[in-house]
Amino acid sequence: MEAVQRIVIENCAIATVDAQDTEYASGYLVLAGNRIESLGAGRAPEGLENVVRRIDATGHLATPGLVNTHHHFYQWITRGLATDHNLFDWLVALYPTWARIDEPMVHAAARGSLAMMARGGVTTTMDHHYVFPRGSGDLSGAVIRAARDMGVRFTLARGSMDRSEKDGGLPPDFAVETLDGALAATEETVRQHHDTSFDAMTQVAVAPCSPFSVSTELMRQGARLARSLGVRLHTHGSETVEEEKFCHELFGMGPTDYFESTGWLGEDVWMAHCVHMNDSDIAAFARTRTGVAHCPSSNARLAAGIARVPDLLAAGAPVGLGVDGTASNESGELHTELRNALLVNRLGPHREAALTARQVLRLGTYGGAQVLGRAAEIGSLEPGKLADLVLWRMDTLAHASIADPVAALVLGAAAPVTVSFVNGRQIVEDDRLRTADEDEIARTTRAQARRLAAIAARD
Repeated sequence: MEAVQRIVIENCAIATVDAQDTEYASGYLVLAGNRIESLGAGRAPEGLENVVRRIDATGHLATPGLVNTHHHFYQWITRGLATDHNLFDWLVALYPTWARIDEPMVHAAARGSLAMMARGGVTTTMDHHYVFPRGSGDLSGAVIRAARDMGVRFTLARGSMDRSEKDGGLPPDFAVETLDGALAATEETVRQHHDTSFDAMTQVAVAPCSPFSVSTELMRQGARLARSLGVRLHTHGSETVEEEKFCHELFGMGPTDYFESTGWLGEDVWMAHCVHMNDSDIAAFARTRTGVAHCPSSNARLAAGIARVPDLLAAGAPVGLGVDGTASNESGELHTELRNALLVNRLGPHREAALTARQVLRLGTYGGAQVLGRAAEIGSLEPGKLADLVLWRMDTLAHASIADPVAALVLGAAAPVTVSFVNGRQIVEDDRLRTADEDEIARTTRAQARRLAAIAARD
């Protein structure tokens, strides 16, 4: 049996984000294979065997890798469009273009989305892909392949839509699936790609798109399918006032009551946005342990509103952070969401008491792990957990005069990522990807964006 190889990291500040929020002003971490073996204050223990690398992390902050809980990778090639629209108008403007995507476009867009997040400290992400135009190829496989090649831990939320324009929905008719087709394709994706192991790099969730693009029967049967397969459930919820009005008009109840009536509340469920929620809605999420993916930049870009994150946390609902699709958050990185989550929520009724820097770091790490159902494996720096962690450089002009490294990370400019590990494998070094050619990705995504625009313009 081959001896486990160790990597020793020393002389860095550490924010563990464990249950006690343990921090060390100067400490060490020992990685053994794909696990965190030990960590603590001061220097690493003497006499460690099979040490293949030592990292002097002076001037750095070590944190768990960031966990992204909501995204739409394909939108990387439609950034910068419909920049002054609310959600419904934005969807109407962009669906005709999105309906023309194909496998090469989706693969290129996934690589662009993944690269931007990975070089910015994301070690686990997800993609809610729900647009499957007829004849477009293996889109789920394209996304999974891109994540595998990038070396990022990944959940594919296999989305679906069966309510098109002819049914009063927004997507073009040829861009949606039938009820039976969506369920069958989703089940096949789970059976083919979902990994249940502790250190799984790829998992799959069942993810009908939203109440206004999905039939009630697809919601109900999707929930039953997910639970029969033992996987998680994801959708959009309570994003805008228009959505709330739509639910009342069509279903005779608000979004949260509608979700409950279709089996869509529970500890195996997480929803994106959850902006327009009353006290009863928040209590229902807390009671059922339904998770929330908070996407502050996208919510602001689409003028959706300010989610009640402090109230959700106080009630006990799991909350993580999400980039959301890059057609409504063009930066495409999660580090931005740390800062924006703190600042945007302080514009709400709780003002300066809304969120602290450490609460926001927890949202972006352990909270995200909870929402994805992986808090036992990732989201904090603890012995036995997977070696997903980031070394942020904090001694440059941008941060050196800020004494508190966590405040510097959250409130300061985007901190450089010197090292990022996923599953014990280094994927970033000195702010550049080690697993992909960023310049080649930029060229490819630009070419595919132009190709999509040309095809959409002909239709």
